[in-house]
Amino acid sequence: MPEVTHPPETSEPETLLKMISKRGTMELDQEREGAWIEVIRKMDEVYSDLLRYEVDLEHKNAELEEAQAFVTNVIESVSDILIVCDAKGLVQQVNSAFQHTLGSSVTDIVGTNIADVIDAKDTAKLVPLLKPRSASDVVDGELRFSREGGSSDLFAINASPRHDHRGRFIGVVLTGRPIGELRRAYEELHKAHHELQRAQRQLVEQEKMASLGRLVAGVAHELNNPISFVYGNVHTLMRYRTAIVAYLDAVHGEKDSDLTAERRSLRIDEILEDFGPLIEGTLEGAVRISEIVKNLRRLSFSKLGEVERVDIERLINTAVLWAVRTKQVRLDLQLEIEPDLWISGNEGQLHQVIVNLVENAIDAMRGTEAPRLVVSAARKGNDILFRISDNGPGIDKDHISHIFEPFFTTKRVGEGTGLGLWISYGIVREHGGELVAGYGPEGGATFSFALPAA
Repeated sequence: MPEVTHPPETSEPETLLKMISKRGTMELDQEREGAWIEVIRKMDEVYSDLLRYEVDLEHKNAELEEAQAFVTNVIESVSDILIVCDAKGLVQQVNSAFQHTLGSSVTDIVGTNIADVIDAKDTAKLVPLLKPRSASDVVDGELRFSREGGSSDLFAINASPRHDHRGRFIGVVLTGRPIGELRRAYEELHKAHHELQRAQRQLVEQEKMASLGRLVAGVAHELNNPISFVYGNVHTLMRYRTAIVAYLDAVHGEKDSDLTAERRSLRIDEILEDFGPLIEGTLEGAVRISEIVKNLRRLSFSKLGEVERVDIERLINTAVLWAVRTKQVRLDLQLEIEPDLWISGNEGQLHQVIVNLVENAIDAMRGTEAPRLVVSAARKGNDILFRISDNGPGIDKDHISHIFEPFFTTKRVGEGTGLGLWISYGIVREHGGELVAGYGPEGGATFSFALPAA
């Protein structure tokens, strides 16, 4: 039989207590070990979360830095001045344009009160710009900034309010641009608008004239036929007159009293005297009709024609002499032409321009006591400047924008077609210039244009 081991001889209650104490110690050790394991596991989870949060934070920080760099770059690239102020008017941020305006660095400006960099005369104008208001209420103003050596130019300022996430007013953003730049931009815009309106009017007129030109071309062609008959008949009539006069002189050279009495009774002498004025008047009418036909034909044809080397002095002398003789008036005529001026163009068309301008000037001075006409030509750089000036009543302000439009005339019915200036304007443009109307320094009207020198 196996040997039985007996416990030490102790009392039974004491043995039982020892066994319970040992078991409790073991269970407590197990519980402590499990708690530490749980703590370590939790720490691992927290550490992992911390690592993930750190990575996310780095990404967010990088994105924030990139966004801040982008905003800073945009602010610095703006050509207008930019000033950010808090609710008390302290400068929080400025761009390089404002630094250049003051001639100071950003460290010298940021933290100062905006009133300290404003010209003392404009301090009162700053109050409404910094006043608390709603987000949509943008205030305009004008300010000068103080800098070394005096004040800056006058700036047009826009003040936009700033609010936090609770809607509380926290400051303003001031942006501005020099008034001079705005004025130049406005003038350029106004000039462009005026040119656009002028081009639009010319386009409308050109569209009208395109249709009218086709009609006029046919009319001009039909008028050419009777004109040719008038020319031919007038020249033939002149030859007939010469022959009749010679014959009658020969017949009456014999001093026949009956023929002489018959000649006197039939008023042959008076008829012969009327032959000359009648022929001249008919020929003059034919020439005028021919010129009208040429003008009408220009409505449908816009060609420069034959280009040649034109002597300006001879061109002006011939054209002015022709125009003055046609009008048969007394006036103070002054020709101021520099010698040796030449251009390339169509001499006949340029002759027509000078004649039209001179005739218009003479017509405008009808009521002037001492009419004076000045026609000049002078070299200006690479161009030849033509100018025709009179001392008449000048051009009405309401008419000056319309005088180059076709069929516009201030003359009475029957005295003008309204095509002279329009045709002259087109001829000058075809030659590379622009006909301009203006006012003389002592009154009257002045028409000028410049053409490239040959």
